[in-house]
Amino acid sequence: MEPRRADLALWHMLEVGALAPEDVRTPTRIRWTDLARVHPPDFLESLLRPDVLARIFAADEKDLPTEQIIRTVRLGCGATLAATQRALRDNSTTLNLLGGFHHAGRARAGGFCAVNDIAVAVAAVRAEGFDGQVVILDLDAHPPDGTADCLADSAWIGSLSGADWGPLPDGVDETVLPPESSDDVYLEALEALLSRMPAPALAFVIAGGDPWERDALGPLAVTEAGLRRRDRLVADALRGVASVWLPGGGYGGGSWRPLAGTACVLALNDLRPFAADVDPMETRFRHLAASIHSTELGEVPWITEEDLGGLFGFSAPKNPRMLGFYSAQGAEIGLLRYGILAQIQRLGYRDLHAEIDRLSLGDRMRLLGEAEGEEHTLVEVVLEKRTLENAPDDGPVLFVHWMTLRHPLAAFSEGRPALPGQEVPGLGMAREASEMLARIAERLSLPGVGVRPAYYHVAYASRYRFRFLDPARQGRFEAMIRDLSGSSLLSVTRAVDAGEITLNGAPYAWEPDEMVDWLEEGRPDDDDTWRAAVDAEAARCVFKMPG
Repeated sequence: MEPRRADLALWHMLEVGALAPEDVRTPTRIRWTDLARVHPPDFLESLLRPDVLARIFAADEKDLPTEQIIRTVRLGCGATLAATQRALRDNSTTLNLLGGFHHAGRARAGGFCAVNDIAVAVAAVRAEGFDGQVVILDLDAHPPDGTADCLADSAWIGSLSGADWGPLPDGVDETVLPPESSDDVYLEALEALLSRMPAPALAFVIAGGDPWERDALGPLAVTEAGLRRRDRLVADALRGVASVWLPGGGYGGGSWRPLAGTACVLALNDLRPFAADVDPMETRFRHLAASIHSTELGEVPWITEEDLGGLFGFSAPKNPRMLGFYSAQGAEIGLLRYGILAQIQRLGYRDLHAEIDRLSLGDRMRLLGEAEGEEHTLVEVVLEKRTLENAPDDGPVLFVHWMTLRHPLAAFSEGRPALPGQEVPGLGMAREASEMLARIAERLSLPGVGVRPAYYHVAYASRYRFRFLDPARQGRFEAMIRDLSGSSLLSVTRAVDAGEITLNGAPYAWEPDEMVDWLEEGRPDDDDTWRAAVDAEAARCVFKMPG
């Protein structure tokens, strides 16, 4: 799952003008009394148990901070109710970036759905006096089993999915499409479903992202352009009707795209798919970097405290600055502004603070935090400005000797096993860390970020931004990815670490060479000669797993 799907979608919507900042509403948590109109008290009480949440969200209970999970569920449900009240009040269209929990029934939950936000919202507005026809168009790739359990006798439910989970109650108009159904098949079925829809006074649309052909869990094959056409067809059918749009399912990398696309259709009538390389996090972090003044991060003033100490003959306390620039307080400000501290706090850590010191390799920054009566190292990074051999003569890069993102409150499990080199599970913020390193390099006028990955899985995770300096080394790496793609990343990286991989029939030892993410256009590894050398080496190499 992409935990920042809503963030990424919102950032892109703001960037392209589908929303203005004043259009965004922050929800409040749904009241337990509102939930109790739909869900029995004993069921609601069970949601406070880590083992129950672990089953619902298909995760290890040690990885789920119960209080924060329930808070998020209540915020999502509260947002659906607020969006419903707003739509009815203004006879308008609203969009909740977290909602559509359609697998939660009255007294059961599953499929990442703890409570049924649509049923709760309908019950709340019914209690406020609304008595019109409710229509639910469920366009998630999976059936609305929970919504049918809650509302089949009081709302029209139309479903277009790609999975048959068995019969639904009478009154649910369900169309199950064959796996890999294309745009034309999908849209033809949607038009037929809309023709059977009764005239609504209030409509809910689960504009699921999982019919998308690139979705990790969806069985259908609808293109991004097809999803835009879907949203346009539904919006036209609901013109003049109070309607609430919800994202429902959407899994894996890029799952923000269908959600942001729905917003662009509703707000701008823009049916164009986004460019393949658009990256809301990079754009967002660039804007944040531009908004943070150098003096906030630790730019050394013209006269320092140490200068004054030398001038007047007393010893001033030394405050080491990472890379000669960032103070510990500046590091904390940066982590705060980029949203990193808030994410870490949600995992259960408090009293977060940064420390900076100097090691023989370079400058070290550590982020420390307290949990369960202990202080833990959560982030540790060692950096230096370093000139790399065989690199273009553009001066030093920001070289990362060491970086670890640690979540010691979590535990390894069968579903979350340890990777080579891991002492504790990670924070799940490698993407954010990469963006912050790029922004540091830009601020210090360095042309790129360099790493020397000690493990295959580190290089694999970095492959979209970083490339090996040596084209032959890059060729062998690409051949490894090609030849070992039939095995899981876990099994491959363990086999590489154990020396069990063969290259052209001979044992292969991992080569921890330099990789660089060049930040400027015209990067050296875009050169035709470099690419030809990569391809030639990849063609020469054949990697095999043991057995």
